Amino acid sequence: MSGDRPIALGWVAPESAALEWGMAQVRRLAKRLGYRLVWAPDTSRIPLVDQVRETGAEAVIAPSTMDFDCMTLNALMMIADVETVHPRLSFARWATTPPVETR
Repeated sequence: MSGDRPIALGWVAPESAALEWGMAQVRRLAKRLGYRLVWAPDTSRIPLVDQVRETGAEAVIAPSTMDFDCMTLNALMMIADVETVHPRLSFARWATTPPVETR
């Protein structure tokens, strides 16, 4: 069932010279990692972080770290994991709650 799998938002920088190739790489990685892949509308002017919130995505998958600027990557990591194809990297989202002290 596709509804049971977590959602990942696929992202390829719009100015990418190899848009179709990047999208194919993202699709393959999403399948391998077990995500249900969704794409933001091509014409959306909503910031990427807000698109992630709107879709309820657990992760963002991109062909490369070059598809984000450092500020966007930092903002994404506040709300979702980030996966890249090349280099193959996983960036876990920042912790949203402080660790619980045990005494």
